[in-house]
Amino acid sequence: MIFFMNELKKNEIVIAVVEDYSAEGHGVCRIGGRAVFVPKAIPGEEWEIRIVKVSAAAVYGRGEKLLRPSPARIEPDCPYFGKCGGCDTRHLSYAEELHFKLDKVNAALRHIGKQTLQAGEILGSEQLERYRNKAIFAVANADGVPAFGFFRERSHELIPISDCLLQSERSIRAAKAVTAFMRERGIPAYDEQSGKGVLRHVFCREAQRENEAVVCIVAARGFGSDTPALVSALRKACPELSGIVLNINKTRGNTVLAGDFYTLWGKETLRDTLCGFSFDIAPQAFFQVNPPQAERLYRRAVDYAVQHESDLIFELYCGAGTISLCLAEKAGRVIGAEIVPEAIENAKENAARNGVKNVEFLCADAAEAARAFLSRGLKPDAVVVDPPRKGMDASAIEAVASMQPQRVVYVSCNAATLARDILRFNALGYTLEEAAAVDMFPRTQHVETVVLLSKGEVDSKKIRVEFSLEDMDMSEFQDGATYPQIKEYVLEHTGLKVSSLYISQIKRKCGLEVGKNYNLPKSEDSRQPQCPPEKEKAIREAFKYFGMI
Repeated sequence: MIFFMNELKKNEIVIAVVEDYSAEGHGVCRIGGRAVFVPKAIPGEEWEIRIVKVSAAAVYGRGEKLLRPSPARIEPDCPYFGKCGGCDTRHLSYAEELHFKLDKVNAALRHIGKQTLQAGEILGSEQLERYRNKAIFAVANADGVPAFGFFRERSHELIPISDCLLQSERSIRAAKAVTAFMRERGIPAYDEQSGKGVLRHVFCREAQRENEAVVCIVAARGFGSDTPALVSALRKACPELSGIVLNINKTRGNTVLAGDFYTLWGKETLRDTLCGFSFDIAPQAFFQVNPPQAERLYRRAVDYAVQHESDLIFELYCGAGTISLCLAEKAGRVIGAEIVPEAIENAKENAARNGVKNVEFLCADAAEAARAFLSRGLKPDAVVVDPPRKGMDASAIEAVASMQPQRVVYVSCNAATLARDILRFNALGYTLEEAAAVDMFPRTQHVETVVLLSKGEVDSKKIRVEFSLEDMDMSEFQDGATYPQIKEYVLEHTGLKVSSLYISQIKRKCGLEVGKNYNLPKSEDSRQPQCPPEKEKAIREAFKYFGMI
């Protein structure tokens, strides 16, 4: 059966074989030259598909009838799967989930990063259920009474739950106790639209290696005379708690933690162990949600970074210093940098508590830290970076390269921005040498990656060329993906061909930097074709995919 592009219409039923996964874990089939995305479909399966959305940017379908299932398909063991916006892969065997995640990383390295080297392994998790040490439950009124759960994907519609297989049983008990108390006392949940109501979230954090747990109740206002009874109800439901905290969050929207914190009972921090070091963790502090897998990730990063006991290692985006302390076990000296002052103070406290003497911390961004290194006559043997999902900006990459480390170790939770940044490092003389994936978040689409980039030695028979980045047109490496990468993404996902002219037009519309005089008209009287709306939408979708907007 052959379909052409203009034959795909909403509500049309088609039969197709799923060929691949998207980066989000959806099945992808091709019909009439268009990629059609089908949630919860697995490569190799044959489906009867209903087309639910057709646009210039993408086509989405819904599996109506499974005609030929994959051997990797299993029966989901959660009644909320596909509704609550949490898990993505409960319909896959774990072996297939790992295959999908490793392929996701390698597809990004190939298509976005233009790399030939691939990640050869993914480190799977021994624990697939109840592995999270942090739970954030949204609270809203359901059928007129407060309930807890998670928002439906891409919405603020609460899906009430009674359990979650990723969260600890203790956190479930705490959420049930708080919402039951609200119902008994007639205390309403917070409403994002009107700004009225009280209870917003129940936030639970617990130590996996120590018997400590803290519940943080996030509310728009305090509970007044009901406070002692609320504390009593929580302690009765969860006698193992070590602290109960109230966060008064008056911001509009769905920000979880903001405003002032008040300890209602016990202590607000808990202590846990990671890689043999102890850490005091406040409710608002970052700490890995899956410590056993975090240890495997950090060990691999240390193996990549440290080659000699005398090595000087610099860590950028060091946070509370977890990776820095791990590096300090093997290296001669470690210096961590972070732009958040509170995180740096926490890092210093963690180093002192654990008796680590060969580490220091700077409160600085990448460029400032590089200048501080140069002013002190320091040249790191390796630089380790663990940036947020959006990756590193061009100035941070240039700052790292300016220190001329022999090795750069990049830890990432976003394979797409990682691949984009590897390409930027390539332009500055660094080559991808090693890559590994780590499954930090079983039963979701997310995956961590750690890679090693090495500074290439100059062949004595070749000529060394010195240049200044200021004199170069870096438009191909600024603000995310290169123009060819954007063209490839748009063509692959929409079937549309877009020109560099159109891409630069939309970059300017989005406030993204474009190379000097890049695709500008040669004279004021020159007329340039303007990007059509359907191609503008497709280009904007590519920008979003590459983390540019």
